[in-house]
Amino acid sequence: MTYKSVNPYDGKVLKTFEELTDKQLEMALETAATCFETWRHTTFAERAAVVAKAAAIMHARVDEFARPVTLEMGKLFDEARGEVVLSADIIDYYAKNAERFLAPQHLKPSSGEAEVESTPFGVLFGVEPWNFPYYQLARFAAPNLMAGNVVMVKHAGCVPQCAIAFEKLWLEAGAPAGAYTNLFISYDQVNRVIDDPRIKGVALTGSVEAGKIVAGRAGQSLKKSTMELGGSDAFIVLEDADLDKTVKWAVWGKMNNTGQCCVAAKRFIVVEELADRFLDKFQTALAALKPGDPMDKATTLGPLSTEAALVKLLDQVKRAVAKGATLVMGGKRIDRPGAFMEPTILADIKPGDPAFREEFFGPVALFFRVKNEDEAVALANDSEFGLGGSVFTKDVARGKRVASRVDTGMMFVNHPTWTTPDLPFGGIKNSGYGRELSSMGIQEFVNKKLVRVASIDAPA
Repeated sequence: MTYKSVNPYDGKVLKTFEELTDKQLEMALETAATCFETWRHTTFAERAAVVAKAAAIMHARVDEFARPVTLEMGKLFDEARGEVVLSADIIDYYAKNAERFLAPQHLKPSSGEAEVESTPFGVLFGVEPWNFPYYQLARFAAPNLMAGNVVMVKHAGCVPQCAIAFEKLWLEAGAPAGAYTNLFISYDQVNRVIDDPRIKGVALTGSVEAGKIVAGRAGQSLKKSTMELGGSDAFIVLEDADLDKTVKWAVWGKMNNTGQCCVAAKRFIVVEELADRFLDKFQTALAALKPGDPMDKATTLGPLSTEAALVKLLDQVKRAVAKGATLVMGGKRIDRPGAFMEPTILADIKPGDPAFREEFFGPVALFFRVKNEDEAVALANDSEFGLGGSVFTKDVARGKRVASRVDTGMMFVNHPTWTTPDLPFGGIKNSGYGRELSSMGIQEFVNKKLVRVASIDAPA
């Protein structure tokens, strides 16, 4: 594969990077394995000094880190700045809390003593996507480095400068060589890394297809894995929702990162009583978005990450309409340089339409009318995905009841699905398995080792 920075705003190639040779890859693996043998024996305080410094560096140089995000994948600059701050917050969160999260758990056996210790696995391998070039790395690296593991990462081919910046961050913060390693490697080399006996665990954030390949490969070697895959999040609007506020959140939930978010609101399921008014306000708000240079504060609609992403989305819309879906608005490329697409709404989508099952990774909203709450829940659950979701209602108790009925990894009441360092993140069904962030995220790649003390004279 090719590691290439292409600015999706104007299509200009910024920089290209060579893949590692097999010899260079072997040296990186050996360095990481050697580093682990030292890093695993450091104290939490020693690790925290490095990890907290990495967070402080990001907090101090937000614009510097944000710039390559916008240039490489087109994220609005203010959103890129927000991602840098969020990533730094995640790193700092684990510097402060890891020791508490991994403290020995004292058990109360019927006799004697017992406790469960948390010990690191070893060298971990992460395969990470382009849509949040630092956040995805931070939530994998920070907890695992604090747990005593070391990490190697194959980042997406279109954000190589972000990948390099994040590796340099750890070295600047004082991490030893091999604690965090960026790998510019081919797909064949990815398989080699997964198979390598020095790799003890594998994490992937990406598509369902990539997840099946990577999880299957890891499984052949009986290696623990976590998968955060696609989503088709339901945004449920009940008849008692505050319409104006709900529409504002609908636009944010759909269009954050130009809709290129695993937990973007994708299926808007609105009870009949509010459906027409919601659709009218939603359409008006989307039509007001202004395409332009994502570095410009006046721009409210950025480009898609790549030309290929745009072409795929346009084809999905075309196929949906061919199967009977109604194009309420948009659906076309914007007539200007760069990978820009009109904000789009599709309605009247039937179960036989591929759009009913697919994930639309961009500025395309799927709109559904339902008669009542029960139909809304049934439709939300009629999906192979189960990452996030949200429900809007003035009755919070009702919202919590609906949230409990939706089969997904995360449900938000009166807010689109989102992420913070102290909330667990992950899904079920085709959206994957395992959790990142919070106290749960640091537990995935540690050995829960029982230490039992019994009397030598105790009966067998």
